[in-house]
Amino acid sequence: MSATHPIIAVTGSSGAGTSAVKDAFQYIFNKHNINAAVIEGDCFHKYNRIEMEYLASEANEQGYHLTHFGPEGNLFEELEDVFKSYSESGTGKRRFYIHDEKEASQHGSPPGTLTEWEALPDETDLLFYEGLHGGIVTDTVNVAQYVDLLIGVTPIINLEWIQKIHRDREIRGYTAEDATQLILDRMYDYVHYITPQFSNADINFQRVPTVDTSNPFAATNIPSNDESFMVIHIRNTEKIECDFRHILEMLDGSMMSSPETIIVPAGKMVFAMQLILTPVIRGLMSSKGS
Repeated sequence: MSATHPIIAVTGSSGAGTSAVKDAFQYIFNKHNINAAVIEGDCFHKYNRIEMEYLASEANEQGYHLTHFGPEGNLFEELEDVFKSYSESGTGKRRFYIHDEKEASQHGSPPGTLTEWEALPDETDLLFYEGLHGGIVTDTVNVAQYVDLLIGVTPIINLEWIQKIHRDREIRGYTAEDATQLILDRMYDYVHYITPQFSNADINFQRVPTVDTSNPFAATNIPSNDESFMVIHIRNTEKIECDFRHILEMLDGSMMSSPETIIVPAGKMVFAMQLILTPVIRGLMSSKGS
């Protein structure tokens, strides 16, 4: 952690909703004139798309799994180095994983590839990371130790699987069977490298549907925000001092389920996030100037 060069990390698996959280933070940054260096976690994948598909297929034939959730498919040491470097001096490097044609036109690289490494912008106020491993801790790396505010974003598991299957079918052209197999292949790494991060988080946002998702592999639709609630649990009450009464007054349909947990309509997650986290970010900025 660093008072001079703070780091905010949003962590969650693919399709969990971290992109919406990124938009919420961008609004806060713009409103308060905060110049953030932004890193997308996919840039620390070890392989491009073609390499990953080939090596993952070979791994399956040999009886083990290579996934984007685990250490074999990522550059955990490099991620830790960037966080350490930024916390100490406000410097570091990043690159971009190209997901689609739109990003390809922006970066001049085909979809599924990784750009060359580049230096982070100079004179930034903080580092903002959004991806899979913002709070990763293993036997060899400890990324979480450098994070000043760690936010976990995750739907309940059945909803996460529904979203994953639909995303893979519609965007990547997978069959339902292929998408389901990918979930199974990732399960070990998901349990050992993704979910433990939520125990390190300062606050977790968990989307819970209010419709039947008992068989996610047969679901035909993704529950909408109107069919969901967001469970917001503050794990670190020393770092995040929340005026729950004010939030309850501001957000119709919200309620408390424990002294550190508030439940809000899923469609109001971004607003709730702004209410809860804006004071924390202001505190980080104040510490920089003290």
